[in-house]
Amino acid sequence: MGTFSLQSEAGSLGEKLGCRYLQQKGYKILETNYCNTFGRRLGEIDIVAQKKQELVFVEVKTRYAPKQDDLLPEASITPAKLRKLERIAKHYLREKRQESAAYHFDALSIIYNKITKEASVRHLEHIFF
Repeated sequence: MGTFSLQSEAGSLGEKLGCRYLQQKGYKILETNYCNTFGRRLGEIDIVAQKKQELVFVEVKTRYAPKQDDLLPEASITPAKLRKLERIAKHYLREKRQESAAYHFDALSIIYNKITKEASVRHLEHIFF
């Protein structure tokens, strides 16, 4: 049995929960864990979704409860992280030949209670322009 960090375990679980949440809200999931496959690694987009005619690049941040730490999951979305998201999103749009597509960035802030097996999801839409 290999090792699996709590951080990657939380991230994987959060992305699955995030996809399910978005699908229930009428989003179509196009990609998960998208990253460029050539050149210098630009970053990763947790979820690429579509709602109506708009693409949505979604950053998922997950924490375990009770109290993994005192920070809300979205507190780790820094200006540097937003710049990385923008770079990889532009690459995605070029690669898919959708440079003129309407798009925006959302974040899902997920707190998962390991005891009750319940998650609370906060959907932060249009996190920057």
